Amino acid sequence: MLKEHAKLMCLLQQAGEISGRKKLQKIVYISKKFKFDFGERFNFHFYGPYSEELSLKMEELHNLGFISEDKEHKSGYTQYTYRLSEKGEEFLRLYPTEIKGLEPFVRRLNQESSRFLELVSTLLYFDHLPQEELISKVQKVKSKQKYTDEEVHKALKFIDELRALCHV
Repeated sequence: MLKEHAKLMCLLQQAGEISGRKKLQKIVYISKKFKFDFGERFNFHFYGPYSEELSLKMEELHNLGFISEDKEHKSGYTQYTYRLSEKGEEFLRLYPTEIKGLEPFVRRLNQESSRFLELVSTLLYFDHLPQEELISKVQKVKSKQKYTDEEVHKALKFIDELRALCHV
C-alpha cells in the first residue's frame, strides 16, 4: 500500500462518508491548497480543479476493497457515495496514518454542496490574481453555473473561515 492511498483512506475515515465524485475531488483539492499533505496533481477541468491521479487511486482502493462505493441513480445521473470499508478500517489500525488537523477541516468542507465547493475550489485555483480580477475570471470560466455575486462573496468568506480553521 502506498502512502498516498493511505492518506485518502484517512480522509474518508475523518469525513465519515463523501457523496459525489465531484465533491470528493474538491475536498481533496481544497485540503491540498490549505497545505494538508496530499500529493495528487490537479488541472483545471470542466467542473474546476480535477485530478486524474485521485480518480485512479479511488478506483484502486475500491478494487482492493478498502473503500466502498455506493451508486444511487438520481434524475439523469449517478451519485457515488464513498466510505471506508471494514477492510480499510482494519488497514488503518495496522498502519496508522494521521494528517494533523484534517478532521475538523474535512468535516466542515463536507457540510457544503458540491456546487459550492466547485466555486470555492475555482476561486482557490486562481487565487494568485487580485480579487477583482479573480472574481471576473471565475465568473467567466464558470459562466454556465451562473454563480451570483452573493454566492461568490459567500465563497470568499468561507475561504477566510477555512484559513481561520487552519490558522493559515
